[in-house]
Amino acid sequence: MNLPAMLDQVVDLVKQTGDFVRKEQLKFDTARIEKKAKNDLVSYVDRESELRLVNGLKKIFPEAGFIAEENTETKRGEYNWIIDPLDGTTNFIHSIPSYCISVALASDTEVLIAVVQEVARDECFYTCKQYPSYLNGSIISVSTADKLEDCLIATGFPVNYFDELEGYKNAIEFFVRNTHGVRRIGSAAADLCYVACGRFSGFFEVNLKPWDVAAGALLVKNAGGVVCDFAGGTDWLFGRRIIASGQQIHADFFSAVEKAFCK
Repeated sequence: MNLPAMLDQVVDLVKQTGDFVRKEQLKFDTARIEKKAKNDLVSYVDRESELRLVNGLKKIFPEAGFIAEENTETKRGEYNWIIDPLDGTTNFIHSIPSYCISVALASDTEVLIAVVQEVARDECFYTCKQYPSYLNGSIISVSTADKLEDCLIATGFPVNYFDELEGYKNAIEFFVRNTHGVRRIGSAAADLCYVACGRFSGFFEVNLKPWDVAAGALLVKNAGGVVCDFAGGTDWLFGRRIIASGQQIHADFFSAVEKAFCK
């Protein structure tokens, strides 16, 4: 499997799909918003974006299956494309410029390819196994901050699962008091990309799905960062809890999140 060649094709496909999303945002029809669950919104743009991605990825790697948010294709395989066609739909609907297309290729044991297009900023983040992480052609790396007091932290708030709110309150209070601050921009894919390129020093969130984190996590790892679950293990792809940070602060960052959610 020629991962670098495949990566180039995926980047082209994601950029083309990003052009579609960008054009649709300019004329978006709010009457076509739907609810999948409380506060969980979807639009025709999500579905059309996913359809374009699925059709294109089938041509790139016909043998692969799919784990796609809108279930355009449900066939699973030894390798699977993990797709979020529009991460940050609520931002998109409200014309807030932070929404992404996220595509990853994964085996049963690891993520092999990752591409995230931050549509409004026209920023494409991409990498593959044993390669650096790139942003629009330039190699990126995680923050080198070695003290939490020098870091900016990101998180995401639950939209329809509120059992962990106390943990969030504890974590936010700690980080507001002990770092440069906490940001919630509304797209986990963007958050992870921003960790990968050093804008954020750390990110944590609960109740995420594989399509929210698969691509972004590989970008963080290949940019020199650390990704784990809330137990410090590797169950972050399907385990719904993720911590990502630069190497230098990881121990302190992990400890702070763990204490906040275990109080």
